[in-house]
Amino acid sequence: MNAEFRPNLVALQTIVHREIRRYTRIWPQTLLPPAITMVLYFVIFGNLIGARIGEMDGFSYMEYIVPGLIMMSVITNSYSNVVSSFFSSKFQRSIEELLVSPVSPHVILIGFALGGITRGLAVALIVTLLSMFFTDLQVHHLGITLLVITLTSTIFALGGFINAVFARNFDDISIIPTFVLTPLTYLGGVFYSINLLSPFWQTLSLANPILHMVNAFRYGILGVSDIQIGIAITFMVVAAIVMYLWCIRLLNSGRGMRQ
Repeated sequence: MNAEFRPNLVALQTIVHREIRRYTRIWPQTLLPPAITMVLYFVIFGNLIGARIGEMDGFSYMEYIVPGLIMMSVITNSYSNVVSSFFSSKFQRSIEELLVSPVSPHVILIGFALGGITRGLAVALIVTLLSMFFTDLQVHHLGITLLVITLTSTIFALGGFINAVFARNFDDISIIPTFVLTPLTYLGGVFYSINLLSPFWQTLSLANPILHMVNAFRYGILGVSDIQIGIAITFMVVAAIVMYLWCIRLLNSGRGMRQ
């Protein structure tokens, strides 16, 4: 058992170390831009526009949008790190060496996913620290906050892996973020409460998975939510499991791994 476990542990540590070094080495391209973007959101939406909007659900507009902006950074960076890293491995044909090695597909997937998760959480920490210059951030429920942000980062890291598997060129890895993730994020309750919408649009918004993630995280930070927390967390756990199994099936089949 130990003879099988140790090589996989070394392989996992190697992949994770490589992934972390990959985005920290080019931090002006991976960690700095999201920080600058979020500061602009804080200044424009929080200070300038927020002063005119007033309170939302009993909190200042700045306080209300901070959890959503943190989640936005987690979603974007977790996804983009894995999709770009794994597709680059496909493009350079280095992934084929991993696939023919005795390394378990679970180790390969977890290694790439952890790279995306750590980057997503690193950017979340940076954005959270920056938000403290604009508002007093207090955590209502630490356990829910950590669980939701970890599940969200995991889901989108796995989503980036799936996108990378099916992508045939570098243009393909930008289609999902541009035409799917960005619209769903902006319509996911980051900047508003769905209680402001008509009943029809409220019901329609519930089909947006990002709405549940944002509101669950907002509940962890502020203690308010437009949706039921239990349902949101259950959905995220199921989504993470289903996507993980899908990724493992893709790895085992070798589909889309060769250019």
